[in-house]
Amino acid sequence: MNDTSIDAYPLQWPAGWKRTTSYQRRTSKFADKSFAVARDYLMAELKRFGATNIILSTNDGLPYSGYRQPDDTGVAVYFQKSQGWDKPKKSMVFACDQWRKIEENIYAIFKTIEALRGIERWGSSDLMERSFTGFTALPPAPPAKRDWWDVLGVPRHSSKEHIKARYRELAAVNHPDFGGSHEAMTLLNRAYEEAMR
Repeated sequence: MNDTSIDAYPLQWPAGWKRTTSYQRRTSKFADKSFAVARDYLMAELKRFGATNIILSTNDGLPYSGYRQPDDTGVAVYFQKSQGWDKPKKSMVFACDQWRKIEENIYAIFKTIEALRGIERWGSSDLMERSFTGFTALPPAPPAKRDWWDVLGVPRHSSKEHIKARYRELAAVNHPDFGGSHEAMTLLNRAYEEAMR
């Protein structure tokens, strides 16, 4: 993250992140927190988290008590986190727009980081790292089952002669001896058997 590329005002929402529409926003359990309290809690928790170069981005440049909330109450906090003395810093962002007030969204981010710090403190830091990178060790999902007529590329109500002719054409291309693969040929054989039934 280049510190000059992110502005505190107006809100710099992370690219590609889903937004909550204004009518979907709710009042949170922490509606009693002021902007200053929520901001101070968040900043203190980020420092305990090891964050540096913190940028709190909102649509309220200078929030004052009693002033009207902006139409978009989303909050994004950008920062860098050290991954250890021998590793480069990682750029991170947390964003929230679920709640009706900016301070509620700031406090929600604080609570999220507080929970992640708990995971780190309680000895499950590997789990925390996986939460940022995804659970890549999970087995891949099985491929969706395709209908026989889709695999063979024929209309569903084709004649047996038409199905056999099409199977021969595809087998000549998909057979491992002719540059195809075992997986492709297995799929083709299953489709052909289903079609013949």
